Order: sequence, then C-alpha cells, then structure tokens
Amino acid sequence: MLPREELLKGVENRDSVARVIDQAEQAIKTWEVILTDFLSPPELAEIQRVFNRLTEVQLVVWGGYPQAERQRIAIARSELPLDPSQVSLVAVEIAGNFLFDTASHRDFLGAMLGTGIVREKTGDIIVLGERGAQAIVAPELVEFLEMSLKQVRSVPVKTQQIEVTELKVREPKKKELTTVEASLRLDAIASAGFGMSRSKMVDFIDAGDVRVNWKEVTQASSQLKSGDLIAIRSKGRLEVGEIAVTKKDRYRVQLTRYI
Repeated sequence: MLPREELLKGVENRDSVARVIDQAEQAIKTWEVILTDFLSPPELAEIQRVFNRLTEVQLVVWGGYPQAERQRIAIARSELPLDPSQVSLVAVEIAGNFLFDTASHRDFLGAMLGTGIVREKTGDIIVLGERGAQAIVAPELVEFLEMSLKQVRSVPVKTQQIEVTELKVREPKKKELTTVEASLRLDAIASAGFGMSRSKMVDFIDAGDVRVNWKEVTQASSQLKSGDLIAIRSKGRLEVGEIAVTKKDRYRVQLTRYI
C-alpha cells in the first residue's frame, strides 16, 4: 500500500490526487496499465510532484500533442514498459461555417458538455476560426458525439473522428525579454515580464490569480529560480530562463512570455 496520508499532506487538489493514488494502487496490484481521466495543468503538476517520491510506480503524461494543457496519465508498476502510445485518446473535428457567427473555445466546450458528457472525458479544444474546431476526447465518447453534437451557437455542425496527426496545432506566440532586478521576488520579476506595475502585480498575487509551476502563490516576496513558470489568469504565462548576477550584485533574468 502507498503512504496515502503522507502523500496527501498539503496538496491543493486533494480529491484528484487521492483518486490517482487509488488508481496507482490498482496498477500495483493488477500489473495493468491504468488510465486517469483528463486532468488540468495544476492537477497534473501536483500529481507529478507527489509521485516523484515513489519508486513503485511510474507515470506517463500525454494529451495528444506536446503543448497540450489537459492530459491523461498512464500509471503502471515500475517494472513494466510504458510510453505515450498507451495513453488512450482520440481527436474529433467539429466542422461548420462560423463565418457569420464566430464561436469561442467556451462555445465549443459548452456545446460538448450540453450533450451530457463530463469535462473529465475531454482534453484540449483547438478553435479553427470560421471552420469550426478540433477536440481531443476519451475514445468511448466518439460515437456519442458524432450522433449528438449537431449545433454550436446557431451553426449546424458535423462531428466526426479524425487522426490525431490531423490536429492543426499552432505554435504558441512568445516574446523574449531581459530584465535587471535587485531581487528574484515574484512581484518584481512578474511585473517586468507581464509589463505591468509592481502594485498591480501584487493585486493579482493577493487575489490568488498567480500560480508558480501551477501552484497558487499568495506571497509577493516568494523567490523565483531558473525554469519556473508563472501563470496569471487571463494574462498568459511567463517562463524564467537564465539568471546571472551583474557586477553591481543585481540579477539579470532572461524571460519568455507566452501570449
């Protein structure tokens, strides 16, 4: 048995992590590969942090393409071979003419959930503008969606399975920049990276809208390090790159902002 209570100590997404611990114990007992539902980035990051302490099991995370946000986890005993091909998912195309009634990510997700499916069975949705969208889902949903998803907003749509290789994934837009700061405090680095005042950044931090490596951080004085990922709700993400100390004992920080 895994040290359940010890693993759950201090976790944010307790229900999700507890469910994956149960699935890991099943994988250990049965010698089978066990799949989770689709999980959000904060859930994935926390589960990976928790399971990094364990040697009995291994995880493979996959969402259909390298930059996917929502992903499933395959769990198996450490002795078994495990790779992304064992993470079962499929792609569907939701095709229609959205030229005169533009649909957003929220519209497509709402239409899918409106058929009666649950969010945990859906991965990323890639909006294709006037042509519709593509979505990644659990394989057992395909036939149901093909029959049930007939309209998004006012637009009739045809839903059908496509190959995962047909996904039209756009590379994220990014901006490289450098800042020189007196410290590596979260409020200092993030305000420079997102191009806003330090007081405004502190407001975001105090409101619980800022995550570092997908973990909510509410201390403006939190120290950052190279490789950290800062995410602000509705503002995008910022990756901390190389950090160097200048002759005046300040920090020169390379940043990549994903828009």
